[in-house]
Amino acid sequence: MLNEFLRLIRPIVKTSKYRLMKNYRHHNNCSTYSHSLKVAYLCYTYALKHKNIDLKSLIRGALLHDYYLYDWHDKESWHRLHGYKHPKFSYQNAIKDYENINKIEKDIILHHMFPLTINPPKTKEGWIVCYFDKVASFLDYKKRKGSH
Repeated sequence: MLNEFLRLIRPIVKTSKYRLMKNYRHHNNCSTYSHSLKVAYLCYTYALKHKNIDLKSLIRGALLHDYYLYDWHDKESWHRLHGYKHPKFSYQNAIKDYENINKIEKDIILHHMFPLTINPPKTKEGWIVCYFDKVASFLDYKKRKGSH
């Protein structure tokens, strides 16, 4: 089980550009890197128990959903409304840095912030990441500061 998950994430997490996410604080002291891995793993364990899920697209989309590559806590004017705007930044970075982002992965990345953003996911995989992103965010905030 774990070997399959590692096989699925390896093509993305091994890249130096993706590892930059370790430098960007997300929730509490959790990095976007560890948050995205948590979302991907939660999605993976869910998908193992359900049928008709594109597992590869689910995991790639989960890994790339917060691939915006900046610390939104920094006081920059373009960081304003981060919650609304970062899905587009993440998608732009994903199509630039990774080959063959498909329709499911695009849906996941662009719609994972629903209902904060207006448009809901259009795919089953998009809904799964949308849900587990919220679960992982809750877990990130639940942890005491400094425990990541």
